[in-house]
Amino acid sequence: MIQKPKGTLDLYGLEGKTYEYVLSYMSSFLNMYNYNYVKIPTFETSELYKRGVGESSDIVNKEMYDFLDKSDRSMTLRPEFTAGVVRMFLENKLYSKETNKFYYYGSAFRYERPQSGRYREFTQFGVEAFGIKNPYFDAEVISIAYKMLTDLGLKDLVVQINSLGDNSSREAYKNALREYFKPKLDNLCEDCKNRFNTNVLRILDCKVDKDNEILKNAPKTLNYLSEESKEYFDILKTALNVLEVPFEENTSLVRGLDYYTDTVFEIVYKDSNLGNASVVCGGGRYDNLVNELGKINIPAIGFSIGVERLVLLLNEANVKPIDNKVDIYVMNLGQDKYAYEIVDMLRNSGFITETDYLNKSMKAQFKLVDDLNPDYILIIGEDEAKGNYVTVKDNLTKENKKVEFDELIEYLSMI
Repeated sequence: MIQKPKGTLDLYGLEGKTYEYVLSYMSSFLNMYNYNYVKIPTFETSELYKRGVGESSDIVNKEMYDFLDKSDRSMTLRPEFTAGVVRMFLENKLYSKETNKFYYYGSAFRYERPQSGRYREFTQFGVEAFGIKNPYFDAEVISIAYKMLTDLGLKDLVVQINSLGDNSSREAYKNALREYFKPKLDNLCEDCKNRFNTNVLRILDCKVDKDNEILKNAPKTLNYLSEESKEYFDILKTALNVLEVPFEENTSLVRGLDYYTDTVFEIVYKDSNLGNASVVCGGGRYDNLVNELGKINIPAIGFSIGVERLVLLLNEANVKPIDNKVDIYVMNLGQDKYAYEIVDMLRNSGFITETDYLNKSMKAQFKLVDDLNPDYILIIGEDEAKGNYVTVKDNLTKENKKVEFDELIEYLSMI
């Protein structure tokens, strides 16, 4: 039997409905903040991600799905959305507007070791906002992610924040890290030894040495911030308090991509059994990326949420934002067109309705009713069809009531 590729996921049943609901809910939520939906290609030129994500990142070095097209051009299945959204922003000259706020969702692809909450194909939902640099706006972006997740039902969340500082702060911090790590390289993994020469910041994001005391005792970003970056970070914390977003400072937080500056954050679900997969949202400010790709100085900030991981965490927290329930089952005992007319009328009126198309016996249909557990059963036999009425059975109380065809929708809407 042909099976799905390793690191991919089939979603169906209640999980499939939850996935669909989560995407719909978050899209509606972003509309309240005047964000506009954008769709970008599933694959782009490999150069975009090498320049945008950073050649020193694990994504570019180890995880990208690269391929040559029929014209021998190097293409890559998108491993993340930010670089692609920036490319779209520049190519379509959307910078002519003062501000642009976008949201997106779709598949992303990374070749990494599959584990619970981490897949090789996964869905990212996220936002990107261009043209605004203001700590109060950063706080609003963080609050959007926090409020969306709490509104969906995840209550035990921790917002972790840090600042990488402006360009001068980052360089000062990188120099401090080089001095600190240089005599300790023999006690770090091979990847960290390579990162020392390519991007020393990436050592702090190492999955192999994450519990190593060397990393835990490394210099902290906040000690190397310029006065301007310190002030920016202090105002961000004030703004988060104004928006009633609980947070904690995590001075080890650097995020996994090369393009971040100043504000970085993650939202973590506490007490999860998923380990690193308990990070449900991450993002930050990337004021240099637009200039890197398009030679235009435009500030930007964004975040992304792993949707499959979010569904997994909702299940772990026993949160069910939507159920798999059927409102009404129409028991068509005579396979009469009258019953199918009623089924169509019910669905047009917004009732989740199911019926039998296989001419099953009454006994078999009642077995199906046990599986579906609808609120009401509409029984339609020969007498009902001739008399232009329906027998409505309350599936909880088991009471029956005869309801005229013309009064059916009003009756069901009131009970």
